[in-house]
Amino acid sequence: MSTSAVREIVRRRRKEYLKGTKSEKERILDEAEELTSYRRKSLVRLFLKGFQARKAPIRRPREAKYTLVLGHLKTLWAADLYACGKRLRPFLPELLSVMKRCGEITVTPVEEALLLSMSAATMDRKLAIERKSMAIKGRTLTKPGTLLRSRIPVQTFAERNDSEPGFLEMDLVGHCGGSGSGEFIYTLDVTDVYSGWIALGGTKGRGERGTLLAIEFASKYIPFPIKGIHSDNDGAFINYHLERYCTRKNIELTRGREYKKNDQCHVEQKNWSVVRQFIGYRRFETDEQLSVLRQVYPLITTYHNFFWPMMRLIEKKREGSKVTKRYAAAVTPYRRLIESNGHIDHATKERLRQEYESLNPADLLRRIRVLLGRLESLSNPTGKSRGR
Repeated sequence: MSTSAVREIVRRRRKEYLKGTKSEKERILDEAEELTSYRRKSLVRLFLKGFQARKAPIRRPREAKYTLVLGHLKTLWAADLYACGKRLRPFLPELLSVMKRCGEITVTPVEEALLLSMSAATMDRKLAIERKSMAIKGRTLTKPGTLLRSRIPVQTFAERNDSEPGFLEMDLVGHCGGSGSGEFIYTLDVTDVYSGWIALGGTKGRGERGTLLAIEFASKYIPFPIKGIHSDNDGAFINYHLERYCTRKNIELTRGREYKKNDQCHVEQKNWSVVRQFIGYRRFETDEQLSVLRQVYPLITTYHNFFWPMMRLIEKKREGSKVTKRYAAAVTPYRRLIESNGHIDHATKERLRQEYESLNPADLLRRIRVLLGRLESLSNPTGKSRGR
């Protein structure tokens, strides 16, 4: 019997039950027990007190535990270029130490303990209002090269050597402003598969010689020997100039499959997270703009390599249609190189440590923004300045 039916029976017989004698009450309880299948004690309580609405639980708001350090968290978050909680949380102790050393932040022992006790999910919740998303999509400007494709072996993402540094993926990012007409500047993005270490270079147009000069410019900021270069089928890479360069330097040259961006997934990810995040989608086409870009490239490279933690995929399992991925804790490319065994010589590690001790992430970002502001102020002779 439903609760509403039991409620109605009790309501109709309650007055009679309360005024009745002991024998009358027993008779009413017998009848109600047979009709409702309720226990006798339960029926007595209902006749005496009736159905009472449950009181809503008292919900007292919890004390805002992290309000004291929210300002410091935003400062650290901005210094890490608005990283998500899972990347920011493992790097927070090191970042806080560097920012204190450089005089960019002052915290009390209580505030420091609160910051270090915060989980990644809590960081994301506290910073959700501040976080802004962008949904800008660029154009593909890759033009296939055909001259040497039969001589340069294909290598897929599954065959990439990620056990030691030196095997690089390369790609060109066009600053066309939404229009592929005319000549404009390209950023060369170079990414080491093992460590995530990056280097940037620039070239005006997609000429083979200009691309090679950009590769030589970027190579100066790579602290380990280059063992392999992997690119897509772009004619800027698939040419005799790069082939001769790799032969002379004893570098393995490989390419990905057509229309398979996952074959160079590491550099494709950096195209967005580094080049587009910093430089954007505006059109650049003058020598003056290229000169400013060549000043900002080393700063972006240094900031990313020393202060930008990344998560590395360590396991991927498929069970039917479900794919489960497991990642290692986020660390910077610098830290991954320093902690590697036998891949980097002691002198190089010591030089990297000395450079790290001299760096201030907040100051690097300020200098980058000054140069990017100067870049934005330079106009193009064609009048094409903004992306779509």
